[in-house]
Amino acid sequence: MKIALGCDHGGINLKNAIIDYLEENEIAFEDFGCFSERSVDYPIYAYKVAKAVADNEYDFGILCCGTGIGVSMAANKVKGVRAAVVSNEFGAEMTRRHNNANILCMGGRVIKEDDAVRFTDIFLNTPFSSDEERHTRRVKMLSEIDNGTFSTE
Repeated sequence: MKIALGCDHGGINLKNAIIDYLEENEIAFEDFGCFSERSVDYPIYAYKVAKAVADNEYDFGILCCGTGIGVSMAANKVKGVRAAVVSNEFGAEMTRRHNNANILCMGGRVIKEDDAVRFTDIFLNTPFSSDEERHTRRVKMLSEIDNGTFSTE
């Protein structure tokens, strides 16, 4: 498993806690920045991580900003990305199990570092329910929206 990480200044503490978790668990990762609490523009880092995941260079991405919302919005603009903001254990599990999310987004002003690590662990260790047809069908619809082939008919 290989993880792409990114954050803005509002998410750097969460990202650093996640790095500790990844290192302790010997999970390969690359840190795309940012690297300080100096104010930066979150779309830059969200795009770098999202592009790397969409290009299949990494299995998953993890993005952090103040709320998780901005990085999620930016990442979801990249075709092939399914980024989800989570703020509890249930969300961390279900976004993988039901939505096959490939990028986890969290907010440094919303959750604590130990929660972010716990949500990361859940996210990375929860499989997609590919054996349940309804979930596969719905994720396929998301791909069709990406490709401009989706129809409600």
